[in-house]
Amino acid sequence: MKSANIKCISSVLSVLVLAMFMSGCNKVYYNTMEKFGKEKRHILVNNVEDVKESQTKAQEEFTDALTRIKELYAFEGGELEKFYKRFKSSYEDCDDRAKQIEKRINSVKQVAKDLFIEWKEETEQINDTSLKNSSRKSFLDAKAKYSKLETVMTGSTQKMYPVLAKLKDYVLYLKHNLNAQAVGSLSGEVVSIEKDVAVLIKEMTASIKEAQNFINNFQ
Repeated sequence: MKSANIKCISSVLSVLVLAMFMSGCNKVYYNTMEKFGKEKRHILVNNVEDVKESQTKAQEEFTDALTRIKELYAFEGGELEKFYKRFKSSYEDCDDRAKQIEKRINSVKQVAKDLFIEWKEETEQINDTSLKNSSRKSFLDAKAKYSKLETVMTGSTQKMYPVLAKLKDYVLYLKHNLNAQAVGSLSGEVVSIEKDVAVLIKEMTASIKEAQNFINNFQ
């Protein structure tokens, strides 16, 4: 029981400090996390892991949405309403995941910005020339690795929106035209969106790989 209570309290604290960060109380958030032994570099790595996890799930969800479109296209009778609801649900999952990824990437960017500002300022406070030069080199190497990661993450995220726009078009169109003829009219769209999803998954795979490389080299 005691262990369960401690776990519950820890979860509540995590939610509270995250709320502080998201509301702009960065200093309070960082000070609170430091009391738990979490420096900015730890928070950054954790946030990158969160983005990586979300993008991995997004790959599955966009693939699932494509599968639902193909099911509609291959529809030959039965409960069309049932197929439509499954497709709509898949679209909503993708849309929710995209919002989550965007939010998590913004958190990564904010922590990275704060970390590198602090790192640079503290490096300039080092008096020993050799140690200062070494710290500068580490700073520049880390910043370069992060810059590459941010570019790849942001690029893969932007690829989601054209696909989401098409999925939304299909959902709205089918909502008001749920019949075999309307479904048939989407047949020409399958090849197009299939290519878009393939490109998106490829971009996300690259982002996930880059995130893992960053995590491995930034511990």
